[in-house]
Amino acid sequence: GAILAPFTNFNSLGPVPVGSLSSLTPFGTFDMPGNVREWCWNETQGGRAIRGGAWDDNVYEFDRVAQAPPLDRSPKNGLRLAYYPDLDAIPAAMFQAQAVAEGVRGFYGEPRVPDAIYQVYKERFAYDGTDLNARVEHRVESAGGWIREKVSFEAAYGGERVSAHLFLPANTPPPFQTVIYFPGSASTWGDWSEDIESYYEYSMFLSFLVTSGRAVLYPVYKGTFERMDPALTAIHGGDGSRAYAEYLAQLVKDFRRSVDYLETRPDIDSQKLAYYGMSWGGPLGAIIPAVEDRIKASVLLGGGLPYTPVEQPRPEADPFTYVSRVKAPTLMLNGRYDAALEDGIKPMFDLLGTPPEHKRLILYDTDHIPPRVGYVKETLTWLDRYLGPVNR
Repeated sequence: GAILAPFTNFNSLGPVPVGSLSSLTPFGTFDMPGNVREWCWNETQGGRAIRGGAWDDNVYEFDRVAQAPPLDRSPKNGLRLAYYPDLDAIPAAMFQAQAVAEGVRGFYGEPRVPDAIYQVYKERFAYDGTDLNARVEHRVESAGGWIREKVSFEAAYGGERVSAHLFLPANTPPPFQTVIYFPGSASTWGDWSEDIESYYEYSMFLSFLVTSGRAVLYPVYKGTFERMDPALTAIHGGDGSRAYAEYLAQLVKDFRRSVDYLETRPDIDSQKLAYYGMSWGGPLGAIIPAVEDRIKASVLLGGGLPYTPVEQPRPEADPFTYVSRVKAPTLMLNGRYDAALEDGIKPMFDLLGTPPEHKRLILYDTDHIPPRVGYVKETLTWLDRYLGPVNR
């Protein structure tokens, strides 16, 4: 994927434009999963369009339009050339500028929900303190240097049970500081979580926390893994339906019941709990720490407010309703070329109710998810600051 002259047409030979293959082949859309993150011909607000998933991207990145400066030389970028025997037959729209966001909300001008109404909305995430009826389903020692327990407990709704994977460090004495994870969208695609250590989110986003001496709890939230439901997958990113508002309430209750469970364990320091949301879990970092005051620190990887009208939830399910009520120290780690930077990421950071000296936004020269070396270093530094260094 050397990028020598990516925007030059050599006798009808040039980079594939966004969406072109859908009109030239029977295969449907242009996007393909795999190591095929490729430059496109089309300009964007922040540079040039780039599509497809690279080797280190989240697996669902293959169907997103990203952008980067034309001179970006990241090793994960590639280039595919296409020959058009009859260039005049290609619709001109294929080569036009590509919008990475159409129609945005003006968060700074939107009125804040009054406190009395906010309290009504907040009650949607409350529940009666019933018995957890918790149990440890199994416990295994991993070659990776940790102990993994699969636990389960009763949900706060519908007679369901929530299962969760608890990773305990082998190099640190209890009680453990604990990070509670909220995953990316790939978790909503189903499959079982039994082999969670082989799932890419654990190895990429979580294992470093355990090897550094902290426990990690990865709940199987409503609509994820073995609790997957296609109807919930379709709306999990947020929309204006009552169904989504109800689903969000169940997700937050699952998180809060997970905290309830951790409080029952003598090997967990329940005064040192952190929220860690990646991608899908990022916007929920504007809600969960607002309604769950047992969280002492928050790390949001690739998060931001939903900023297009099509994503705008009802007010009781809108992160904007809650973001100014967040008080926990919050670290946001984002890409400088993420399409949401100006319209969703910066507004989220600015509107967080966390005191200025206890919130931080770090931008990296990437789009959605920062490089691993960056978020590992900054996440550990943030947790050391607000939970304290671990006692190895």
